[in-house]
Parts: sequence; C-alpha cells; structure tokens
Amino acid sequence: MSRYSANQNIAKQDIVKMASSIAEQARAGEQIEAYISRSTTLDIRAFNGEVEYLVSAASAGVGIRVISDHRQGFAYCGYLDDEAIKNALSDARDNASFANEDIHASMAYPDDVEAVQMDMLDPAIASTPVSDKTRMVVELERDARKSDPRIRQVDSADYSDVTGEAAICNSNGVQAYSEGSYCDLSVSVIAGDGPGSQTGTGFSVVRKFALLDRDTAMNDAVTRAVRLLGATKPTTRECTVVFDPRVTATLISVVGGALSGESVTKGRSFLANRVGEKIVSSALSLIDDPTDSRALSADRYDDEGLASRRNELVRDGVLLGFVYDSTSASRAGVQSTASGVRASYASGPVAACRALLFSARETSTFEDVVTRVHDGLYVQSVTGVHSGVNPISGDFSVGIEGIIIRDGALAEPVREATIASTLQKMLLSITHVADDIQWLPGNAAGQTIAISGMMLSGN
Repeated sequence: MSRYSANQNIAKQDIVKMASSIAEQARAGEQIEAYISRSTTLDIRAFNGEVEYLVSAASAGVGIRVISDHRQGFAYCGYLDDEAIKNALSDARDNASFANEDIHASMAYPDDVEAVQMDMLDPAIASTPVSDKTRMVVELERDARKSDPRIRQVDSADYSDVTGEAAICNSNGVQAYSEGSYCDLSVSVIAGDGPGSQTGTGFSVVRKFALLDRDTAMNDAVTRAVRLLGATKPTTRECTVVFDPRVTATLISVVGGALSGESVTKGRSFLANRVGEKIVSSALSLIDDPTDSRALSADRYDDEGLASRRNELVRDGVLLGFVYDSTSASRAGVQSTASGVRASYASGPVAACRALLFSARETSTFEDVVTRVHDGLYVQSVTGVHSGVNPISGDFSVGIEGIIIRDGALAEPVREATIASTLQKMLLSITHVADDIQWLPGNAAGQTIAISGMMLSGN
C-alpha cells in the first residue's frame, strides 16, 4: 500500500507536500494545480425517543487542473494514492489536449496578500464522544415533543458535524492550507389545532461545540409552526414585505450569483454593465467578506489558494464591481478578488461570493421594523426560488407563508400566496434593516429587511 493511501492518517505537512509534488511535475509551457481535501462527517437522527440512524463518514480526494497551449483539462480521484494520483494527472493532461482553446484559461499567481489568521477549527467537535452527541439529539427530540400542547409530532431531530482541511498548490508558486469545522442541531416539528397543521424548523449552527444551543433550535421550530396555525389566503394588494432572516439570506444569495464575474462576463447577470450605477438603497452597502469569522463559509484562502480578503461590492447603494477568480478576471481584464469557489475536489473553481452581508447606516430591532412598517406582510418562508427567480432578467415571484402586519404588530397568519416584483426594484426599495444577523450554511448572512412596493397575490 502506498504511503499516501486513503486511510486518512496523513499529516497536514504531507497533504501540502502531496499537492506541491503534483504541481512540480509541470512540463515546459504547462501549468498544473492540485487541490487536495479531506473531511469527516457525523450525522445522527432521533425519532420517537430513539436513534433512527447514525452515520459517520470520511472522504478524501484530489482534483488536478492542467493548462497547456491555452487549453484546460481537469480530472480527479477519490483516493490519496500514488497510482490514482498519477492516473488523474495523466487524464487531466489528456483532457487538456482535447479541450477548446481559451486564451483566458488561468491559474492563480501569488499576489503578496497576507492571509488573515482565523481559528476555524474546534477540536472539541471531534473529541466529544458520539454517545454525548447522541444523547443531546435524543433529548432535543423529547423536549420538542413536550414543548407545547399543540405540537402533534416531531418530524425529525438531527445533529451533524463536519471537520475538513484542504491544501492547494500550483506550478506558479501558490501554496495554501486551511482547516475548519462546524456543527449543528436542528429539529422539525408539526403543530396542529383542529384539522389543520403547520411545520416549523429551528437550528443552532456554530463553529464551537460548546456554543450549541438546544433551546434556540427547539423554540424557533415551535414558534414557526404554532404561529402559522389557522393560516388563510390573504387579500391581493401591493404592500411592504418584511423578510425573515432566512428569506433574506436566500435573496442575497441570488444577488450574489449576479455579482459573480463568471456570470457577468457570460452575460448571465441582471447587474452586467451597471458598475457605477445605484442598484441598492443609498443607505446600504454590500460586502463579501470571507475573513469574517462569524461566517460559516469563512476561510483563510479561496479555492485557488489566494488569501481571502474583504471585497466591497456596493457602497452607499452604488455598484463598485464583481467577484472574480483567475479565469473570469482574465476575461474582464481585472485582478482576481480571491473568489474562486469549488463544490468539492471533484470540480474546478468558479467565481462566487463567499460571505455576503448588508452593511446599513442605521439598523433597528425586529420589533422596531414591524412597528415602522405598520401595515404589510411578514414572510417567514418562501418556495419556488429556483423556478420563480431569474438572475438574468431579475424577475422575482415566489410562494410564501407568513403573517399579516397590522397596526405595527403581527396579526393573522397567511399561506397559499405569492409575492412578486423584480430584483432591480426590490434592492432599491429596501426601507429598513434589522440588527438580527444570522449566519447559516451558505454564502450570505440573513437579517430582517423590509421592502416596499411588492405585489401580494392571494384571494
């Protein structure tokens, strides 16, 4: 068996050395990039007071890019094994020989930006016994079931964690290593009052195991389910809509896709050719900052090995620019913003936002936002985002569940309705932003926002 076998027992220094040794095999006129990642995961689900399943898994793999004569090839293998890596490199070279010529196909070069020091790894996540984690999720399921007489059933209670690391090296001299972990508790409950029922889900997602909050997850789930009981269709009208932080995170993620240099250079963004224009309320800025340690997507490096940095994309409502990886930056004639992102070792990097957050001149509490809106709609959840939101045209139409805002307070619940507008109009119509920032897995933070002039369709 190779000393680089798939048994995972390879030191940090060795996976960096492995990646470097692959990159060093570049021939004259050739560039090679090696991306190696390893991770371990644990998933536990409780149901009816017992463990329904418990799955622990480990994975490791290598993704290799080769650029030769302006042609790019990619291949990967799911083993840290000498022979598998050798074959992957051969396949990447072969794939490059058959690829179309692209003068912008690029790999990162060192840019002398220093990586921010961040502690993203909590050893307690790996060292805490599985029995303790199992007991935690079983107790969560039990307590959620007893939390409110209107809770008919706990659909599921889950614990999960992930610990991972990655090494990136290329023949241009880039070398990077990062590691991190996070864990979460979640519970989904079904509430009933008469013939109707509603579902609510709550989370506690943290980087430090000691910060997991069972009560936060449970109370959020119960509140979301119970307050929708008796929901009916609302009256069709134009109104101000207040977005729950989770909904805001979804909205900003869509906008983040339009801020990708990859999308812009290919004409797939409603923000293309709008640099220097006002696209958001002048009281707001939009920052993509993967050095913000609160973000679960935070990292010292991007997935091309460049040091992460704060990118201000919108300032005082005006669009300043987009995020780029090396290839999209070459197409646009600009520098990379260290925004290369991969789904895994089995894919190459693309330009994407990593940790988006609205920065507002003035924020208030959720309660103040509802009071100031006075009459409108609070949207707790949305459906149909993938089919109802077009990041190219900006058209926006989604199904919603929520609560009517009347006289500055939450009133009756509503469902089976849609809200519609355009992303262009929505961004310019943000009137209030709350201070209740929430980071969940994904590339954007959530916080309560209010948007005027949206069409609510019901009865």
